[in-house]
Amino acid sequence: MLAATLLAAAPAARADDDTITIVALGDSLTAGYLLGPGEGFPEQLEKALGEAGHDNVKVMNAGVSGDTTSGGLARLDWAVGPEADAVIVELGANDALRAIDPAVTRKNLGEIVSRLKERGLPVLLAGMLAPPNLGRDYGAAFNPIFAELAEREGLVFYPFFLEGVAGERTLNLGDGIHPTAQGVRIIVNGILPEVEELIARVEEKQSAAN
Repeated sequence: MLAATLLAAAPAARADDDTITIVALGDSLTAGYLLGPGEGFPEQLEKALGEAGHDNVKVMNAGVSGDTTSGGLARLDWAVGPEADAVIVELGANDALRAIDPAVTRKNLGEIVSRLKERGLPVLLAGMLAPPNLGRDYGAAFNPIFAELAEREGLVFYPFFLEGVAGERTLNLGDGIHPTAQGVRIIVNGILPEVEELIARVEEKQSAAN
């Protein structure tokens, strides 16, 4: 179903040669779990970018609820299609919730980034933090993965995707995990400068090619 939606959206994304298409590859935090039309992260981000003057930018939703980094890697080639100019990678939360070995998470994210870079796609990596109840040792192994990968690969980096929202009861749904529409708005406002940096990298790449 998601594959068909992405493929159907691709021609529209390329209708204008000036269009910059950003694919948001993630889990339920990207997919918009239990949110209404226009309330999810990709939709709110695209709207915010338009209001900031980036009205040629489209943000495609490639979020799958429950996805781990292993799942994201497995569907990478079709989830990030030829229409993509850049990618936001938001994965890892479910790895932590399932207490998956951080070495597996590190390896998967590294492979995802490596494949995207091979395709010449600028990447914004969104960081995640392990829940405190998993203990210090797990957090010490999991939490640094994102910053270290971003630094090594020269990625645009947003340290914590849920900054300003995690743990705030009024900004999350009843499960205490998934943001409300207002919570997503705060996430979008926080990450917007990094997305603009991602766009700048796309434009620099396009200028160099012309």
